[in-house]
Amino acid sequence: MTWTIEERAWDDESGEALRTAQRIELDDRYGSDDHEPGAAPSAADIDVFVIAVSPDGRAVGCGALRRLDEASAEVKRMYVEPASRGSGVAAALLRALEEKARDRGWTTLRLETGPAQPDAIRFYEREGYRPIPLYGVYVGSDLSLCYERAL
Repeated sequence: MTWTIEERAWDDESGEALRTAQRIELDDRYGSDDHEPGAAPSAADIDVFVIAVSPDGRAVGCGALRRLDEASAEVKRMYVEPASRGSGVAAALLRALEEKARDRGWTTLRLETGPAQPDAIRFYEREGYRPIPLYGVYVGSDLSLCYERAL
């Protein structure tokens, strides 16, 4: 399948729907809505937001980048609707985010996921992300696993 990866505003209606679906899934996995250390991403701190659009015009996945420092950014809100998982759309989204990071001169991407997301762990490791010590707001969290990839 072929998707179009489009950069959109954080408050894009399709993006909001995808992020809401992600939140519901994570709440189900973790048993509560208290599973994200630190401030949730917002339009004020997200530098890049992309959406994968299927050939029929449906938004099927999303991802974002939040700058951490001069050389690095954090992958946020990577999500693919269940019906599109295993199709390659997640990898396409991640590659698009990596390209956007390179375009901005960032050389490292970091991310946080959790132990109740073994599918995400396998995906990021397969895509070349390596476990690192907890960083930033994730230090001390029992629900966080952190990863990094040099671009």
